[in-house]
Amino acid sequence: MIVPMKKIRMVVLESERVPALTALRKLGVVHVEKVPAASQDLSALQDTLNRVRQAMSVLGEVKGSGKPGGAAASGALEQAEEILALRDRKASAAERISRITAELERLAPWGDVDPGSFRFLADAGIYLFPFEMSVAEFASLSESVCTVTLHRDRKNVRCVIVSPVDLLPESLPPGARPFVLPEKSSADLRRERAEAEQTVRETGRRIAELVSCMPVLAAEEKRLQKEIEFETVRAGMTEISLTGSASGEHPAAAGEDSAFTAPALASLSGFVPAEKAQVVLAAAKENGWACLSDDPSEEDNVPTQLKNNRFVNLISPLLDFLGTVPGYREIDISFWFLLFFGLFFAMIFGDGGYGLLLTLISVVGIAKTAKKGVPNVLYMLLYLSIMTVLWGVVTCTWFAIPADRLPPLLHKLAIPAFSSANPESSGNIQVFCFVLALVQLSIAHIVCMFRNIRSLKCLGDLGSLLMLVGMFFVVLNLVVDAEKYPLNSLVLAGIAAGFVLNFVFVNYDGSLGKAVLESLQNIISMLLGVVNVFGDIMSYIRLWAVALAGTAISNTVNQMAGPMLGGFLLFAGALILMFGHGLNLIMNVLSVIVHGVRLNILEFSNHISLTWSGFKYEPFSDTAEK
Repeated sequence: MIVPMKKIRMVVLESERVPALTALRKLGVVHVEKVPAASQDLSALQDTLNRVRQAMSVLGEVKGSGKPGGAAASGALEQAEEILALRDRKASAAERISRITAELERLAPWGDVDPGSFRFLADAGIYLFPFEMSVAEFASLSESVCTVTLHRDRKNVRCVIVSPVDLLPESLPPGARPFVLPEKSSADLRRERAEAEQTVRETGRRIAELVSCMPVLAAEEKRLQKEIEFETVRAGMTEISLTGSASGEHPAAAGEDSAFTAPALASLSGFVPAEKAQVVLAAAKENGWACLSDDPSEEDNVPTQLKNNRFVNLISPLLDFLGTVPGYREIDISFWFLLFFGLFFAMIFGDGGYGLLLTLISVVGIAKTAKKGVPNVLYMLLYLSIMTVLWGVVTCTWFAIPADRLPPLLHKLAIPAFSSANPESSGNIQVFCFVLALVQLSIAHIVCMFRNIRSLKCLGDLGSLLMLVGMFFVVLNLVVDAEKYPLNSLVLAGIAAGFVLNFVFVNYDGSLGKAVLESLQNIISMLLGVVNVFGDIMSYIRLWAVALAGTAISNTVNQMAGPMLGGFLLFAGALILMFGHGLNLIMNVLSVIVHGVRLNILEFSNHISLTWSGFKYEPFSDTAEK
């Protein structure tokens, strides 16, 4: 269920902002309405948090040798700065290596180059100009040009032009390319590169040692997040300034100094579960805050807190993973989501053997985490695994082993219509998929009818239900068997009556005329809605299709490995079985996410008018979660 909320409005003295928020955070029950805020402290905290996260990102990219928890908590920020300094130093050294390597590659064809030798000879009156040109251009040089050949191949010549003056000869060929001397010699460049490489190695080793600081940095990150949250609320509080008279007397009687300036005030608003509103009011009375509790208005953007029993709460890990939250004024479908998702999961996996494997995994996980606290996701996996085993029992499907090779007991436990030993089981499961669509989508419209029972709008939901039932028989007629499921006048009359009721009352809000007018304005979408009902029912056939594909993969794996299991290739056959069925399990998981979740999030949610437009209730508290 969605927990009812109360809206809290508080006013405190401006000077009491920090103590009041500290006390409020200690209560840990108020979801404070966030407003855009800015302050120097907030900017400084955000910058520090970014630095810590950058340091954690650096450590996350290396394999450390240090032991976790090796740094003191008080030195978390200093460790972060050291890590970032090492990162910058390593990056600078790597950039220097890249630049020097490129320069050495440019110098390589010329051998070891020392610009100091050129300067020494220039001081002695001998000027050397290194050039590169084609063989033909070199041959065309004037005899007056003095050259020293350094390297020659079939195409190019590298040479040094010798001149008594610091001027190039005027008769050089246009294709001659001058060689730019480096700032440092080849030997110096190699030495600098070696030093830079040593720096990279040393900084890399030091960063690897600092991986032990990761838990401390993670704790510091959480602390900074809480401080940022606190400062955001503090800076976002609305300031109130009041002026008035010193007393209730007439200003003339009070004297010339009757006017005064009231102390500055600050206010905030938020939401609290209705059952905990008295806790906030009691704290306000104790601390001297002005506080008002009231029901949220239609304009308020209220957070959503879901509260269910332990069984229904099994679906919470999946909803958290998807990040979906129903709106405060919407319907909580957690129970129906869990119930049908378990069945969808079982049908998509479609194999009791896979269910046994998943059951074993979940039981082992629960046993290992029993002392520390079992994650809810393991209980959810156990529930889904048991549902898969039950579906395997119903369909007599175990690791895709042919039905005639399974023990007689498994045949007795199976439902004959769905048993893999029945040649017509595939068609029966198709019909079951459509029945499942009818049941789940009917539940959605029945829930909507009861929600609108005090309004004529419930007749619009009744019309949707009638259309759904009629389109169910249309699907059976078109997809399964037209002779077995004929379309009679009762089915068509039900669809027509449902459309009329839906057309007239779906937009009802106190005025029948306005409701009909709004439907006329959206007549195209109303007509397409009938087609959408057909498509939504058809969408459930994906459960049969995906399961059929998984069974085909399992059969193929068994056929490949079967001949090897009775000979000397036993190990290879076992390897094929493990790899093939393991891959199929992974593909089934993806199929569940794509198809099993979709039927609840889209088809079912659309029929129950659920948009998942809400956001999670997150109380202002000292701890990360409350």
